[in-house]
Amino acid sequence: MTTSSTPKFGVLMVNLGTPDAPEPAAVKRYLKEFLSDRRVVDLNPILWQPILNLIILNVRPNKVAKAYKSVWMKEGSPLFVLGDRLRENIANELNKQGDISIPVVHAMTYGNPSIQEGANILRKAKVNKILVLPMYPQFSATTTAAVYDKLMAGLKKCPSWPDLMLIKDYADHPLYIKGLAESIKQQWDKQGEKRHLVLSYHGIPKRYADNGDPYPRRCLLTSQLVAESLGLNESEWTHVYQSRFGREEWLKPYAIDVLKSFPEKGIKRINIVSPAFAVDCLETLEEVTFELGDEYKEYGGEAYDYIPALNDSEQQVALYCELIRQNTKQWECN
Repeated sequence: MTTSSTPKFGVLMVNLGTPDAPEPAAVKRYLKEFLSDRRVVDLNPILWQPILNLIILNVRPNKVAKAYKSVWMKEGSPLFVLGDRLRENIANELNKQGDISIPVVHAMTYGNPSIQEGANILRKAKVNKILVLPMYPQFSATTTAAVYDKLMAGLKKCPSWPDLMLIKDYADHPLYIKGLAESIKQQWDKQGEKRHLVLSYHGIPKRYADNGDPYPRRCLLTSQLVAESLGLNESEWTHVYQSRFGREEWLKPYAIDVLKSFPEKGIKRINIVSPAFAVDCLETLEEVTFELGDEYKEYGGEAYDYIPALNDSEQQVALYCELIRQNTKQWECN
């Protein structure tokens, strides 16, 4: 039962996950959990598990660990460190008013701290209502739905469940679009010029979308709203997808193919942003910032700069606090 000294609700912020260390063994544990999820790879386990365990987990960990070492921060993985700074800023902002602190917990779908650990922290705080906030602006069954799966699996053993509020996504939230547009303008001011804007999203297999996953529609909507907010015409921005894996067809257009074609079209100075990521991670800091940039310059590109995710910025804190307030208004009145 909630008393006057107990918070009325708690917030569970969930992101994808990260290895515990930039070492092959830790990366192998993380990849095994991540790539064993049927939400991520929906192939028949009888076919997929031998490929995963005999090939991928024996080849990929060393390469991926090396990449993690190149972006690892003093406090840990960028995904966790930046996400936890955001969590702390959100908690501070939410708790400026009132005598009772609202607990805000940061958890991962894969790796540590787990969703179950995060939910247990909130239960120990004696909240009987939990707002679940997946840190994915655009819904996909491969990401957001996996958060719900993990949460429900963890709650299966609980004799009594808290009330749950699940946020689906915020692809078109005005504060999200405003935050992205402001970060792009700040980059243009910093570099002293407005460049062609590339909005690049993490890809998924095309058949997922063909089977009803709304992810590409939500991504395109975000891109269109950002371009509209910036007053860009169709020739001034491009929407693409990165991080293709395997031989299967993924969402198009592929970022690498588009960037290679730009210089011959006269587009030699660009900025790139990855709106699918709430905070920067290995993919944005290594693949998007360096790999794509190197390929672009190899084909004649002259200037390439990545615009960071909103991370723990004031714009992102304002967005998340508003999402929390909007979705817990009915609880505040009880």
